[in-house]
Amino acid sequence: MTLGTNIRTYFNGTWHKGDVPIMSAADHGSWLGTTVFDGARYFEGVAPDLKEHCARVNRSAAALMITPTVSTDDMVALVWEGLAAYPKTSAVYIRPMYWAIDGGDMGIVPLENSTGFAICLEEVGMPDFSNASTLTTTQFQRPVLASSVTNAKAGCLYPNNARMLAEARAKGFGNALVGDIMGNVAETASANVFMAKDGELFTPIANNTFLAGITRARHIKNLRADGIKVHEKILTFDDFRGADEVFLSGNFSKVQAVSQFDDVHYQTGPLTKRARETYWDWAHSDAS
Repeated sequence: MTLGTNIRTYFNGTWHKGDVPIMSAADHGSWLGTTVFDGARYFEGVAPDLKEHCARVNRSAAALMITPTVSTDDMVALVWEGLAAYPKTSAVYIRPMYWAIDGGDMGIVPLENSTGFAICLEEVGMPDFSNASTLTTTQFQRPVLASSVTNAKAGCLYPNNARMLAEARAKGFGNALVGDIMGNVAETASANVFMAKDGELFTPIANNTFLAGITRARHIKNLRADGIKVHEKILTFDDFRGADEVFLSGNFSKVQAVSQFDDVHYQTGPLTKRARETYWDWAHSDAS
């Protein structure tokens, strides 16, 4: 199932129109789940932090013992080559990905230098900022590095995300606020999370149970430069229940307001709006 429309795929050294097949049934990635990807965005003629996303997919591959085969700079150039086929008015989801092809050592460990690589571009509109999400709790937790590759953006982590999201939707909410193994807030089922209290912003400190996102880091930098105090610290579910504002941070929508956490309601307040404004200003600046 595709996410968007007007798909273009880079595979085997060239760009193809459409959603072309890229894996074989016996590929290591097909049957043992050794897949990594990253997501960047093109909108309004810009692709913010594209180089950082391309660099991270190479780090993710290495974390799964998949040999990266495309340099960050070459990957950036390939993405821009593919984006040339889209109008500047398009919003495009950019997804570079690797997977292991062959396995050594009983077939389980990915074989070095046996790597598949592709880039998928899909037209997907930017979500409407006025459409706030809602949050609830979930019985599921974020894993730890000792048991899962939490230092990678890996496909094998997403079934856990999916069951969190499915549980939240079954309860009538848009997303789940997720705890770590210690019972503190980590992020949501699909994005990092910020909360505002008394004019300051707070976000869970990175503790190797979740991927501290590129967009999350960009918000922290932008907002601090704007004079807003942003704290990375241990946060509880009660902290979020007592928050003045909550918003989600991720590549797909950049900033998404939250209007409700269980029976607690929030307004889309000034710090949520400022996070979006500073991001858009930065994205259209020469610094992006």
